[in-house]
Amino acid sequence: MNGGDANKPARRPRRSSAEVASRLILAAQEEFRRHGYAGATTAAIARAADTTEAQLFRSFASKAALFQEAVFRPLSQHLERFNADHPVPQDDASRADTARLYIAELQRFVTEHEALLRAMMLAGGPAGDSGNPIESLAAYFEQGAAVQSARIEGTPRVDPRLMVRAAFAAVLANRLFRDWLYPAGLADDASIDAAIADFVLDGINANRG
Repeated sequence: MNGGDANKPARRPRRSSAEVASRLILAAQEEFRRHGYAGATTAAIARAADTTEAQLFRSFASKAALFQEAVFRPLSQHLERFNADHPVPQDDASRADTARLYIAELQRFVTEHEALLRAMMLAGGPAGDSGNPIESLAAYFEQGAAVQSARIEGTPRVDPRLMVRAAFAAVLANRLFRDWLYPAGLADDASIDAAIADFVLDGINANRG
């Protein structure tokens, strides 16, 4: 190797488009957690993913599109994994156990991704970007409603599309606004989570005839 070669910048390894997109999503999740939607930059995301902004915009049409993917991919994957691991139960006791387990899993997911979900709430509809991150919850809700419909015998008394939204809102709000809602000393986190789970399950049980 001569002196000229030593001064040349190292070439980035060749990666597939799927691998580049995956690295960008992981980097975006971290940047959005740390800086929110407004504070995160596509330049910083590209650097963290060891790629370029040009490649970022070849993979995602806009910062908003990348944000939506970063937020909603883990949410959808969480629902898909749960459904794969817990097929539709056949008896009431098993249905109740599965519903309680799902609420516990959703609470854990929201807690682990609190910073990212908070960034989603604060983003609203970013000016100048196409699409509203909040609206992208629709796909998750429709998927959840389909699962609820499959687990209900007969005609539900409460529309599953309303049920999944109310359940998600209860879990999300009680995580994001916990410090506002519950004064110190009222209850510990485990007691609050148990109360929310009971509240949501009472609503789900309304569709049990």
